[in-house]
Amino acid sequence: MSFNKSTTSFVADAVLFDMDGTLTDSIAAVEAAWGKVAKDIGQDPAYVIAATHGKRAIDNLAQFKPELKAHEMDDAVTEFENTILYYADAFHSNPSSTSSSTPSLTPFGASPSYTPGSITPLSDMSSEDSCATLKRPSFIARLSSAILNMKPKAPLYGDEESLVQSSFAQSVQDTLHAWQVEAASVDRSVRILPGVKKMMDSIPQGRYAVATSGAKTYAYGCMTRVGITPPAVTITADDKRLKAGKPAPDPFLLAADCLGFDPKKCVVFEDSPSGIRAGVASGATVIALCTSHERSQIENCGAHFLVENMEDVVCEVVEQDGSMCLKFTVNC
Repeated sequence: MSFNKSTTSFVADAVLFDMDGTLTDSIAAVEAAWGKVAKDIGQDPAYVIAATHGKRAIDNLAQFKPELKAHEMDDAVTEFENTILYYADAFHSNPSSTSSSTPSLTPFGASPSYTPGSITPLSDMSSEDSCATLKRPSFIARLSSAILNMKPKAPLYGDEESLVQSSFAQSVQDTLHAWQVEAASVDRSVRILPGVKKMMDSIPQGRYAVATSGAKTYAYGCMTRVGITPPAVTITADDKRLKAGKPAPDPFLLAADCLGFDPKKCVVFEDSPSGIRAGVASGATVIALCTSHERSQIENCGAHFLVENMEDVVCEVVEQDGSMCLKFTVNC
């Protein structure tokens, strides 16, 4: 079926990009990670995946793992987002390599008996906004330490204690190995979406920002993996200045404020229903992309324009009333 496209032009001061589904495609890795969470908590993966799309991991984990305490949430988000990146990289790396930093897993949904450490460094993060650069101990190393410090419910003696610890360690190693094999069986690599590089190259520095529902680990990890340099203004879900995530407009409002532009004179690129609603609520002109959802799923979310992908939009730097601005031509 073909559609007759019309062309519309307008001007704006700046651009606010969502990340996943808009700039990058890591949907396979994200869905795999949420699918694993669903299995751990005994829920339908399809339901959990659908319910979590376009929302912050902290909000999703609070919903699906209500037992997590407030002081545990930051570590839980980091662990989850490292799991996404592991899924994204596993196909092209050796999952059994002892040098790889495997995200901590909770076998069969049991409560972990260790405290998650800091995240694995990402090579290109040298700015003030980069993630922590302390290397996390490997999963097996942390697990072994936990096993040695475990106290059984009933006293164990001699060979009995050694047997129980050895059996548990082997069980966890078998579970870990099976997970690694499955993760490496499908190519879930992060990819840049059509038209993104040309669009970003056409916008001057300081005139665009990223406002994502991902925290730093995931956001910076995805962008650097596809050759996108995270802009100076990159608003992530763990930004302490945010009071609420999408579908609230807060991420886009904060991004516009940090750029120094009125959000009503900005353009938002989004792909998810919650993100589109957030952009509309911010007052920006919203261009919705059919890159992660069917047109029917997002056409009633309030976007001003609906296109297949960023190749349907052209941005040019022009002068208007003596000031520089961005002229957008949209084919939709």
